[in-house]
Amino acid sequence: MGLSLHISIVPLIMMVVSLQVISLPLGCLEEERAALLNLKDSLNYPNGTSLPSWRKGDARCCDWERITCNSSTGRVTVLNLVVVRNGELGDWYLNASLFLPFQELVDLFLWGNQIAGWVENKGVSQPFKMSKLEHLDLGYNRLDNSILSYMDGLSSLKLLYVNHNRLEGLIDLKGPTTLSTLILSNITAYGSSFQTLLQSLGAFPNLTSLVLDNNDLRGRILGDDLRNLSSLEELDLGGCSLDENSLQSLGALSSLKSLYLRALSGAVPFHGFLNLKNLELLDLSSNTLNSRNIFQTIGKMTSLKTLMLRDCSLNGQLPTSQDFLNLKNLELLDMSSSTLNSSNIFQTIGTMTSLKTLWLPSCSLNGQIPIGLCDLNHLQELYIDDNDLSGFLPPCLANLTSLQQLDLSSNHLKIPLSLSPLYNLSKLESFDGRDNEIYAEEDDHNLSPKFQLEFLSLSGHGQGARAFPKFLYHQFNLQILDLTNIHIKGEFPSWLMENNTYLEGLYLENCSLSGPFLLPRSSHVNLLDLSISMNNFQGQIPAEIGAYLPGLQFLLMSDNGFDGSIPSSLGSMSSLQLLDLSNNNLTGRMFSNNSLQGHILGWIGNMSSLEFLDLSGNNLSGPIAPRIGASSELRYLYLSRNKLYWIDRDESGLAEKVILAVPEK
Repeated sequence: MGLSLHISIVPLIMMVVSLQVISLPLGCLEEERAALLNLKDSLNYPNGTSLPSWRKGDARCCDWERITCNSSTGRVTVLNLVVVRNGELGDWYLNASLFLPFQELVDLFLWGNQIAGWVENKGVSQPFKMSKLEHLDLGYNRLDNSILSYMDGLSSLKLLYVNHNRLEGLIDLKGPTTLSTLILSNITAYGSSFQTLLQSLGAFPNLTSLVLDNNDLRGRILGDDLRNLSSLEELDLGGCSLDENSLQSLGALSSLKSLYLRALSGAVPFHGFLNLKNLELLDLSSNTLNSRNIFQTIGKMTSLKTLMLRDCSLNGQLPTSQDFLNLKNLELLDMSSSTLNSSNIFQTIGTMTSLKTLWLPSCSLNGQIPIGLCDLNHLQELYIDDNDLSGFLPPCLANLTSLQQLDLSSNHLKIPLSLSPLYNLSKLESFDGRDNEIYAEEDDHNLSPKFQLEFLSLSGHGQGARAFPKFLYHQFNLQILDLTNIHIKGEFPSWLMENNTYLEGLYLENCSLSGPFLLPRSSHVNLLDLSISMNNFQGQIPAEIGAYLPGLQFLLMSDNGFDGSIPSSLGSMSSLQLLDLSNNNLTGRMFSNNSLQGHILGWIGNMSSLEFLDLSGNNLSGPIAPRIGASSELRYLYLSRNKLYWIDRDESGLAEKVILAVPEK
């Protein structure tokens, strides 16, 4: 009997233990909850009000703002206290003992809290003694260099941010050998000495990423200072002041793969990186590159895969085909917003046959799209938007069979509405051709394109077409379709929604469409935006629109010929934020003393997310009752040019909401 009783009790004990484990994340450990409340008091000293959800009577601290807990143990793993302390409270001195209870804390963000130092308590010598902490952000505070000598208490630390602090004088940086990323941005502004700092970095043999941006490094030879960082792969010197010797010997860092030199203060000391044979990424964006020698030096970096030359002042100096002839491994070239003026740059780019991504927007390119571009048969992304390119699309674009993203927007190109030059691009997912000249071909053939687009925009201006292009009938993956201002004529294409169940945005504004507005045959739950304003639609808005398009956030149907009453099913659209039904022939009363059913006020009050409502320019009639302001999110309400009048506007709850030209009665 004793044995059977023992056996029967075991499941009960296991169940109790299981329930205890399951209940942990619903609350939190009492010692951590108490530490959080003490931390809140310290952070708000003497009279701050931050972190109002951290309440003494609430045991569920894992639900408090800025806290993440382990779902199994209930222990705090993330503390996100970025910019929490009120700046008017002055400097904040942290009590180190407050962090001792957080044994499983992995991420601690204390950025921007005016921390000026640490208060040691009961003999605790390390401000941080958390064995599992991996990410510590102390940036944008008022700490001096003494904080850096205590990092060795964090045995698992991998990322350390101490940028924008008052690290004055000599710096002796000590810490865990696990450290892989160190951020030391903008610290020389306070007179700190990089001599001891850079030399002390050798204590971190696993350091792979070092960010020194926006510092004054003149007089330092970084290759010598960092020579012991044998694992360093990424070095960020963006915005630094360098001299001609700063980058000398940098080639000795054999593991260096990424070098960021954007927006340097002064000339680019390009002679210093002559020997960076293993470099894979070079960022020289936002610099003045007025010497051919720079491009010749870059051309010798045969391992380069990514070259960033965004927003550079070239002063007419362009890389030649010979300069970049040996960049056989280059996969990404970004020259966005750099004035190139001439399409001759494509002769150089045409030699980079390994390119996968090419960014040339806003480069003042002119002329036609050169045929040489069609030789880049590995190209996956091509962006040449916002230029002055003109002419027809070259047929050889069909050779770019790896292309997935193509942006030709904001040029002067002639693009057929049928997209026939692109039919061979089987991997094409996105095409942006807006703000060009879109024309309709005389013979819109029945050929099926090889592509299945997810994004298509041809908005802008274009010739009248007899119907929607036939290739659209073969598209089933569309998420965004924008044909605004393309005069297509015909009826509303409900088949587009039926064929493309993932469609999120459909923009057919000012397309000369007519007839009734047609709903899809079944509910389309993914559609978020629908714009059919400025067409010639007639008849009533379908009564079931709320049930068939339940997820809409933006619905624009203005400037049409819709008549009849506004469907009450709109009130079921809980996500609708903007509704524009202005300038139609809609009728109905805003309010009835007998019932709200069937009247506009009834469904407005149900729309919990509605912020913008425009019913102006219709035939709505009757009084506007105080309850018109029932929707708590409603910010803009336009009712002008109807037959409406106020009963008592002062009681409407619309003091901050915009009401135009509605008389008082």
